[in-house]
This record gives sequence, structure tokens and C-alpha cells, in this order.
Amino acid sequence: MTAERTGRPRRVRMSVELPLWRALTGYRLVTLCYALALFIPNYRDYDHPLGAALYMGVLTLWTLLTWNRVTSAERCTRRFLVVDLTIALSGILLTGVLDSGFRIEDGAATLPSIWTAGAVLGCAIKGGWRWAALAATLVALANAVEREGLPRDTLHDVLLVWVASIAIGYIVEVARVSERTLAQALRIEAATRERERLARDIHDSVLQVLAMVQRRGTALGGEAAELGRMAGEQEIALRTLVAGGLLPRRGPAEPLPDAGPVPVPVPAPAAPRGPCDLRALLGPYAGAAVSFAAPGTPVLLEAAAAAELAAAVGAALDNVAQHAGEDAKAWILLEDEPDEVIVTVRDDGPGIPEGRLADAEREGRMGVALSIRGRLRDLGGRAELVSVPGQGTEVELRVPRGTK
Repeated sequence: MTAERTGRPRRVRMSVELPLWRALTGYRLVTLCYALALFIPNYRDYDHPLGAALYMGVLTLWTLLTWNRVTSAERCTRRFLVVDLTIALSGILLTGVLDSGFRIEDGAATLPSIWTAGAVLGCAIKGGWRWAALAATLVALANAVEREGLPRDTLHDVLLVWVASIAIGYIVEVARVSERTLAQALRIEAATRERERLARDIHDSVLQVLAMVQRRGTALGGEAAELGRMAGEQEIALRTLVAGGLLPRRGPAEPLPDAGPVPVPVPAPAAPRGPCDLRALLGPYAGAAVSFAAPGTPVLLEAAAAAELAAAVGAALDNVAQHAGEDAKAWILLEDEPDEVIVTVRDDGPGIPEGRLADAEREGRMGVALSIRGRLRDLGGRAELVSVPGQGTEVELRVPRGTK
């Protein structure tokens, strides 16, 4: 049953090793053809041609039957590498027995020829530079025995295989460490984004309700004051968790900070599936203190992105109501650009003092950091905030087209 039929996405494992394994598969087949091309024309020049032909038959059969064993690290087992390297070493040593003396002295290729390098490279890709060094050293010793020494041309070939295999093995080890580090970073990023999403939900609902209960309970007094005190404790604990810190230790008599006026947020209408008109989601925010301006034609955006953008606008308006004063007015401007949607929220309040946003984030008040900037970052957009003391605050939200 295919992934399409089951409805589950097919997982594809990407690795820098995969191209190396594919290259090794092709290398073994090509070098087998090269070794056969060297052997067949010189078949009668061997002292024991039948023995040489038998070895070449075994080499050919082994390569063809095991071609798919070097397509991945999982299939290329240690036992396979040992047998593969043994066949290569046996071919080198048998050359000294089956080939004629004058051909060996003349520098003729061994029976496996450059196919031997494939066995060494397999060890390098599978086990790293240490396995590569061991396999290349064994090949060098086998060549020294077959040649009864290491002539210059043989020494050159042996050193080339030795250096190349160790370099490839080292690169593979570094790549594996980098892949593990990247995978860990991606897991941390995914966990952080999920934490931020939950923190936004908490900020947009639970924290504001707790702060309102704490304020109203304190104002009413009596049993309501005790309920307000408990709500205030939970608000502080949740804000600490949202900010990523540890829960503070406080005595029961420790005074609670004033949460300040907290308006009940105006929820945006639920967005339908598929593209929807952003004007329908932002329109309900308009009122006596909020003006809304939009194009005369629909501003279409994917439903999920539109809902998140509308929630970010709601968070910006909550900040206006909470910090700009009761008489402050706000304006929402919706712009439909070819490659992005821009929403600007501006107020005529006192503005935000320099450094206040950083202090609020440290205190666990994450309205701008999470409810606005976090949402826009998850959508692939950005939020820019400009505030001048005494001249109000302007928040510009940009979401690219095609965001889902």
C-alpha cells in the first residue's frame, strides 16, 4: 500500500552519505568491466590461465550479486566488507602465483586491478577514516608481497588509494556529526515553536482572564479578594513558565503586583477552510474607538494564515486598550500588495518608553514577543513596531502570499 493510499506522508531520509554510496555502486560495476577488459586480451599470457579465469569469474559473480549491498550504510554490513576486502586481497596475492614473472616485473595490473579501491572506499564510507586506513594498509601489504617490494608506480597507486580513502572517511565522519547536530537543532527549534504557540494561546486567554479575576477580586474584597489573590499567584506562575524561567518561591503574605487594566479580548471569527477574505476577519474589530480601512475588493489569504494574522491584530489592539488609555483611538489599515498582505495598527496613545518591551518580556508579559512577532515569524512574515513617546505606536504586520 502506497503512502498516497494510506494518507500518510512518505518520509525521505536525506543524508550526505547517499551520493557516496551511489557513486560506490557505479564504481564497482565500472571497475569490474575495466578489470575484465584488461584480463580477457591477456588471458593466454598467464602461467595459469584457468586459475586466473576462475578468480575473475568469482569476482564477476560476487560484484553482480552484491551490487545493491553498497547502496546504503544499512545494507553494507561489516561481514560484507570483510568478505569484499578478502576477495580483493586474495586477487592481489593470487596474481603473484597465477601471472607470469615477466608480466609482474613489467608492472602488469593485478587481477582485480582498480576494483580493489572499491573495497577500501566501502570501508571508508561505512566506518570512517580508521577503517579506511586499516583497509588501505592491508592492500599496500598485499601489493608489496605480490611485487616483492613496492616499485615507484605501485607505491604511487598505493599512496593515492591510502590518502583518498582516509580523506573520504574523515569527511564522512564530519558529515555525520554535522547531521546529528542539525537534527538536534531542528528538534529544538520545533519544540521551541510549539512552546511559543502554546504560550501565545495562554497569553491570549488564560493570563488575561486570571489578571482580570485578580483585579476584580481585589476590588470586591472579602472571599473574592482571596480568590483574586490565588488567581494572581497562578498568573505570575504562568507568566514565569511562558518566559522560560523557574517558578519563583514566594510566601503567602508577599504582595502581588498590580496587573493593571486588562480588557477582555475580542475574538476574531473562525476562519473557513481555503482562501478567505481577510476583511471579514478584521471588520469585527472596528468600533467607536477603532477605525478600519480596507480595499474595496476581497483580500484573499489562506485561512490558517488569515486567522493568525487576525489574532496578531487583536493582540495589538489589546495592547492599545491596556496601555494607551481609555480615550485612545486606533486605526487599522489593510493593504493588498501583489506579493504580500500588509496590516497596520496605529494608535494616538502616549507611546512605549524605550526599553519597556525588553523589560516586559523578562517579566513574562509576552504580548508583543509571542502574540504578534511570534505569529508573524511562524507565517514567514515580520512585524515592525515603531513607537515615539507622546506620539503613539504603530505596528506593521507583513505576511507573504502563499502562506498557509
